[in-house]
Amino acid sequence: MECRTWPRTDMASEAHRLWQKSAAALDRLNGVKAEEQEAGAFKVFCVQIDSEEGAKALGKPCGRYVTLELPRFFTRGDEEFSAAVAQLASLLRPLLRGSDGLSLVVGLGNEQITPDALGPAAVRQVFPTRHLKQSETKLFSSFSEVAVCTPGVLGATGIESAAQIAAFCASLKPARVIVVDALAGADPERLCRTVQLADSGIAPGSGVGNDRACLSEASLGVPVTAIGVPTVIDAALFGGETSLAQLFVTPRDIDAVIRAAGRLIGYAIDLALHPGLNFEELVELLE
Repeated sequence: MECRTWPRTDMASEAHRLWQKSAAALDRLNGVKAEEQEAGAFKVFCVQIDSEEGAKALGKPCGRYVTLELPRFFTRGDEEFSAAVAQLASLLRPLLRGSDGLSLVVGLGNEQITPDALGPAAVRQVFPTRHLKQSETKLFSSFSEVAVCTPGVLGATGIESAAQIAAFCASLKPARVIVVDALAGADPERLCRTVQLADSGIAPGSGVGNDRACLSEASLGVPVTAIGVPTVIDAALFGGETSLAQLFVTPRDIDAVIRAAGRLIGYAIDLALHPGLNFEELVELLE
């Protein structure tokens, strides 16, 4: 699919900006619409890819990509935290396709490698209700049905994440799958400062050249919404030396970033899936 000559990135917003700077920007890219919006105190960049030409040019599957840009990932004690959670939840809701029913939330990544631990960190903040709705139907009638899983990585389990998730889908028959994973970026200014939402699914590991089986509606049989944060950037972008070709750079405070980003994403998923909950009630429920 990819025909780009610019650095590898999982971010559609970055791919579009890089395309604009390339020679191809002299022509209009058919089937791609991009726009920047103001969302309260934050910026939102939307990319809609509707053609194979656009998908090939940007190296991304057809679909809608929404990027929330933040000055930083706010911690629980910051005044801006609740506003960021509410904004991310409002951007996520329209991307949650599928009928009413079970939402399966998947945290991809390796908990032993901090820049890759975003998925597990996020799902720890997601409130699972599937078992509660089955045993306490009346008490949890206003909650949506949610299940979570962290399949780990092939090197630790010997099983492809995609195979595990497919098995969960076959057994649980969810209405939708929400996947959270760490991404690779190409813009140092947006590293660990943006959240990308996409309704096209995800190819785990593609940003660092470790492609695994794609998680999409075509592969799982249900709509897949992907949520990610760029946590690493190719070191070669800083020097171009061949010795840097296999290295990736991440911020020195990445452990704090993963905790903050995981909480932000987890809270936003909760608010998006349980519209009857407000932020204060969610805090009491989780903390």
